Amino acid sequence: MTELFVKGETLPEAYHNALVALHENHDELPCPDYNTRQKEASLTFVVDKPLAEPMISKMFIGDPRSLEQYRQEMLDGILDFEVEKGKWDYTYHQRMEKQIPWVIEELKRSKESRRAVVLIRTDYDMTTDAPACLQHIQYFIRNDALHCKLLFRSNDSTKATFMNAFALIFLQKRIADALGLTMGTYTHRANSFHVYERDYEMFDGYVRRIKAGGDLAYDYDGDWDEMMEDAKPEIAKMVEELKTR
Repeated sequence: MTELFVKGETLPEAYHNALVALHENHDELPCPDYNTRQKEASLTFVVDKPLAEPMISKMFIGDPRSLEQYRQEMLDGILDFEVEKGKWDYTYHQRMEKQIPWVIEELKRSKESRRAVVLIRTDYDMTTDAPACLQHIQYFIRNDALHCKLLFRSNDSTKATFMNAFALIFLQKRIADALGLTMGTYTHRANSFHVYERDYEMFDGYVRRIKAGGDLAYDYDGDWDEMMEDAKPEIAKMVEELKTR
């Protein structure tokens, strides 16, 4: 199985390097569970400065509203009630929420700790057709900065990875702020970093744009943050409507 490692100073740079690496060096194989084929590699990308600008990749297919909603789902559990209503099997927030306070206390106990791990996978994932893709997150304090290292068993490179990383970087920031620390590196590992056959054309287009260079990212601060803030009332309205269904 192909193994890849890339880095970047910013999130877009690391993500773009990951897309190019997958494009240039992958295995192509059947994916029977989804009745398709895929290009796949095991890949790790490291972001040296997770909050450095520009922070938003132009290879992200969503918009400010969808990115803000996902961040709120991951960090604040705005759709956890769908699990309680039986419509969803789980949310990442639901599986993490009781562990995050413990992680903070553990890192307060010992800044050298190697025990600050958030487990996402549960026994339920062995019996469902939709097991969690994110498996675990580990936090380290090294050189007075909070570093994050995490593992996905499976990660859709063109439609999920950027959104996943963006939200998880802001979770890292929330924990760093609670500890009074600066942000360290963000390391994103996917044992199956892949693109499905239906997205090959889009994937090829992304890589052509990246290789051509030019302006490939937007600023978050003073640009997307304002648009995401503007989307909050619409997201809150949507949440209240879903609660009544």
